[in-house]
Amino acid sequence: MLTAIIDYESGNLHSAQKAFERMARETDGGEIVVTGDADVVARADRIVLPGDGAFPACMAELKGHSGLYSAMVEAVETKGRPFMGICVGMQLMASWGREYTDTEGLDWIAGEVRKIEPSDPALKVPHMGWNDLVLDGAHPVFDGIKSGDHAYFVHSYHMDVTRPDERLAHVEYGGDVTAVIGTGTMIGLQFHPEKSQAAGLRMIGNFLTWRP
Repeated sequence: MLTAIIDYESGNLHSAQKAFERMARETDGGEIVVTGDADVVARADRIVLPGDGAFPACMAELKGHSGLYSAMVEAVETKGRPFMGICVGMQLMASWGREYTDTEGLDWIAGEVRKIEPSDPALKVPHMGWNDLVLDGAHPVFDGIKSGDHAYFVHSYHMDVTRPDERLAHVEYGGDVTAVIGTGTMIGLQFHPEKSQAAGLRMIGNFLTWRP
């Protein structure tokens, strides 16, 4: 089994690579490769899309790498490969991003990515640091995870989902902030699982052994 972590020059992937490699060893989860090669993505059994920065820039970078965007879309949409989006990689799953300029997303999860607007003005944006997950739905990646488990966030925008059943978890930060989305073979995490200690590593391990 091969898991491809897509490298499209939108973030430092070292910590994510190490976390996935560690959990692959612990769960017999197969090979982990960080790649910007469309052919590797096309034959991967699982796909991970990280992302740091602004929605429009990340989408432009993803589409700007020869064949990479098309290979990912075909693998996920046509072949049904399990997919995990992380941080902005999760946000790109939305229909639209409203950061700086309106930008079309992958439209895998209906909704829009909008700026976080806490009801308490004392709460700063970006939302940065640890927060308690509130699980809104069941998912195999949540095996061994419960509401109250901690996750590490760094973001100013979050996804406003159209269909409530596709929001699988949220956190409270002056209002609901989407933390996990998912449908079919796709799941997206707004937080960084590789930086979320035990809970994050557990979710990575669950993803690597998930058989949709």
